[in-house]
Amino acid sequence: MIQIDIVQPLLDFFNGKHVYVHFELTNGAYAAYRHGKHHAAGGYVRNARMDIQHGKIKGEDPYRVGLKTEDGWIFAEGLSMFDYKNNESLYLYGFDEQGKLAVALQLSTIPFQGGIK
Repeated sequence: MIQIDIVQPLLDFFNGKHVYVHFELTNGAYAAYRHGKHHAAGGYVRNARMDIQHGKIKGEDPYRVGLKTEDGWIFAEGLSMFDYKNNESLYLYGFDEQGKLAVALQLSTIPFQGGIK
């Protein structure tokens, strides 16, 4: 579960740093049929390098995170879980009612390994 008092300082760590961003939004194979049609939508960005000026977490479960960059903003909504590693990577996730990934926002000072094949 996300705890704002823990996640906000983790976001603050990335202020003023070159950061690699992974952003994923998916209903992909999990998309529901609507009116007899299957509509899958999603987005995937891996290792986009940018300078984070400021990051902020807001809301109540689920949460939203906004990242101010030199050229604009990145927003992720529906976040409910987090993890971090060695003061270099922050992982934020949101899951649907069935426990399947719906949104992921990850920040790291080093490039992420792997990706879509």
